[in-house]
Amino acid sequence: MTWRAPAVERPDGSLTAPERELLQGYLDFYRTTLLFKCAGLTAEQLAERPSPPSNLSLLGLIRHLTKVERIWFRIHFADAPADPLFAPELGKDADFELIDPADAQAAYEGLIEEWKLSDEAAADHSLDDRFTFGGTESTLRMIYIHLIGEYGRHCGHADLLREQLDGTTGA
Repeated sequence: MTWRAPAVERPDGSLTAPERELLQGYLDFYRTTLLFKCAGLTAEQLAERPSPPSNLSLLGLIRHLTKVERIWFRIHFADAPADPLFAPELGKDADFELIDPADAQAAYEGLIEEWKLSDEAAADHSLDDRFTFGGTESTLRMIYIHLIGEYGRHCGHADLLREQLDGTTGA
């Protein structure tokens, strides 16, 4: 049987919640929006690059955002011992370039697991908690804002990719 990306429900978030809850709500909305754009597609469709010469695919976006979550929440913020998802010698675009439909289900499930680990890394911390990466000081708040923007941008890519794959449109 061919694996298909499952249906997902996107959470409704508050528009008036305290800042931490509001930021988490928007991040969760965009996280699930990416999966919403993948719902019902086969592993082969997720791996397809429908817009040559671009290397973008929905599977590549899943892999990329897994990498981004790990880097920002676990490696930079929590300073946790987390291996990079792709060996540095493979280049910065390995998440988009080294695509195999056989890996789609594991990548999909890996993204969901990374969300849990990211949320755990941020739990019990203030948005004002600081960390340093590359000699620059930053805050947990910046990570939330950065990830919301990152997901928002890539959900736009996912909209276009999905429309090219099977004509499905809409948020």
